[in-house]
Amino acid sequence: MHPPLNVEGMAFHPVMHLPDELEVYDFTAGYDPDRTLTHTHGIGKYDEVRPGMYKGEQFEGIRNIHMGIDIGCPAGDAVFAFHGGTIFKLGVNPLPYDYGPTIITRHEWLGQVVFALHGHLSTSSLDPWTEGDAFDAGDWLATVGEPHENGGWNPHLHFQLSRMEPKTHDLPGAVSKADRQWGRATFPDPRLVLGALY
Repeated sequence: MHPPLNVEGMAFHPVMHLPDELEVYDFTAGYDPDRTLTHTHGIGKYDEVRPGMYKGEQFEGIRNIHMGIDIGCPAGDAVFAFHGGTIFKLGVNPLPYDYGPTIITRHEWLGQVVFALHGHLSTSSLDPWTEGDAFDAGDWLATVGEPHENGGWNPHLHFQLSRMEPKTHDLPGAVSKADRQWGRATFPDPRLVLGALY
């Protein structure tokens, strides 16, 4: 198991420019892509059990506990680096209900190496970047993709931290009940760097 992520004394840049009022989504009763949204932006919770939401072939068994935070927003909204780092992996996860275009960044602070997955991006977001490219906190990273390119989801950013080094431009965004403790340790609560979004 990984030790808890230390953020003591750290200050992080917002990953997106968000309005003062946000809708906090509740997917514990399932996901309705046609639901009426009350705000332009919203937050999907970390470590939330989401029955029946993940239907793609990549979700073998029952993997329905969410290991990131979703930031619902209009397609085209900009995504910024929360901390300085480098582009670690990038590519397209093309299956239905997958991440679509994805960028994983690598960061270091307080003697820790931390990876961050940014999923459901626009395809054009990948064009400026090459693995190993460096960036500073607050730099533009990407834009949020449309459903036809982001895995078929309503536009949103899936943001996920990882203490585990990814082997490719992918990480499990949902885990099974049996793996929940491992998931919490391996994929810390993104609010540690994003702030108290809910």
